[in-house]
Amino acid sequence: MPRWLWLTLAVLVSLLCWLGLRSPTSTGFIPANSGNSLCPMPEKFRDIDQPLQSDLDNRIQAMTRDDATLVPLAGFSLHARVLSRENYRIGNEAEFSPMDLALGWGPMAKPGMAEKLNVSQSGRWYRYSWGSEGPPLALEEIIRHSSNMHMVPANDEVATSLARIHSNDVVELDGWLIRIEKSDGWRWQSSLSRSDSGNGACELVYVCSIQVKP
Repeated sequence: MPRWLWLTLAVLVSLLCWLGLRSPTSTGFIPANSGNSLCPMPEKFRDIDQPLQSDLDNRIQAMTRDDATLVPLAGFSLHARVLSRENYRIGNEAEFSPMDLALGWGPMAKPGMAEKLNVSQSGRWYRYSWGSEGPPLALEEIIRHSSNMHMVPANDEVATSLARIHSNDVVELDGWLIRIEKSDGWRWQSSLSRSDSGNGACELVYVCSIQVKP
């Protein structure tokens, strides 16, 4: 193989590694009312087996950054196991959400569930499959107790915490389900249901706090 081709391949591999391994960073949204906290905490979940989606209660207002507006839709708090994680650096979505976490709660939080389901992520989707033995849970249970979630870090501290998350970690996450709108008409909106699947079923989460639990 010619030397120039080897060099080209080396540069491409280095670029791909850099894109995949760079840490998430804060997305820099500013509250429309500067007197509000940048990321006030939502109501906390009560049951570790079920995420809590709560009303806004005027705790958080819309925020802006350049030509984009972040619109809060609901509070969100959960205890879950990380089935998989994937960083993204290309596309409109990556401008705001540099990482997806595939999360499982309740029966989907049991150790080894990701391996039993052959969990993978790509293209901002969460996928799973199984062999001839069949799924470890009924499909309806998998859908109701897991989701691919797009992480929008509220600040550098949250971005650092996200960078340290690994598959199989048990985490507690607190934040807000949101819609992001750009002046050119582009929109990205969170699902507000835990029982949907397919296109539009992912949660878009403005993350105030994420902690790894023992």
